Amino acid sequence: MKELVEIIAKSLVDHPEDVVVTEKEEGKHTVIELHVAEGDMGKVIGKQGRIAKAIRAVVKAATSKDNKRVDVEIV
Repeated sequence: MKELVEIIAKSLVDHPEDVVVTEKEEGKHTVIELHVAEGDMGKVIGKQGRIAKAIRAVVKAATSKDNKRVDVEIV
């Protein structure tokens, strides 16, 4: 899932070299943290958080068969 979030984020921002994605696993729960440049934060979040919701929906759909809970946090 880390690679999926990284590919999506790099395609959205102006400074793809500043995109850092970390993954922390805690049993059946996984937290994916997305770090972007301060100027690109709005592009990843989108108007009213629509892009962030879409990223979370894609990750949730990709992990639905694994029976794991994955949260995407934009830091």
